[in-house]
Amino acid sequence: MLEVRNLDAFYGSMQVLHDVNLSVGVGEIVGLVGANAAGKSSLMFTLAGVRTTHRGAVLLDGVEIGGLPPWERPSRGLVLVPERRRLFPFMTVLENLEVGAYAPQARAAAVQSLDEVFRLLPVLAERRTQIAGSMSGGEQQMLAIGRALMARPRVLLLDEPTEGLAPIYVKLLFDLIVDLRRKGLTILIVEQNVHHVLRTADRAYVLENGRIVMKGQGTALLNDERLKTAYLGL
Repeated sequence: MLEVRNLDAFYGSMQVLHDVNLSVGVGEIVGLVGANAAGKSSLMFTLAGVRTTHRGAVLLDGVEIGGLPPWERPSRGLVLVPERRRLFPFMTVLENLEVGAYAPQARAAAVQSLDEVFRLLPVLAERRTQIAGSMSGGEQQMLAIGRALMARPRVLLLDEPTEGLAPIYVKLLFDLIVDLRRKGLTILIVEQNVHHVLRTADRAYVLENGRIVMKGQGTALLNDERLKTAYLGL
């Protein structure tokens, strides 16, 4: 469903991704792991169309979307849950969710989407009038995912979703990711929590200094000594 071909990405004149190739099949959970500053978030920004310039191809359902502005990509079904959540802290839970349904087709289905999000994440229904910035970190992450679901994505990009979360929310989050896949979503997840993501992912890629250096089944990579010692310091 999502394919990246020979992707180079730049911040100004500084190259941060080098000849990256990866794919995410329909209904897959694919992980992207690596050390800090490996280029993981830069790849997510590039896929979402923000911050970086690039050369190479980004294809969704075989159609090139790399030239689209970021606000058009959710309409094609590609939605990013950014690192550190990026909520509107002085707006309510409900208002944050409504912002997620800004694209025309998402707006048309906003009532149905809101019901689905509230069933999936009942804590958001309970807190719908609460100011987002007053919620716990785990609750805010659930809200960020709920906001993304309001855009009715087909491919969900999750950038460091467990950052700063208590262990109980880490488990809840990965349970949610598996549940979203069961409901038909395709997921690419960037994550520092290597054990959780490799146990959950069907396949994974390892990024080092902006280059893909390893790939394989999630559980196989989890047991690979090269991955543990050379790339992740485990």
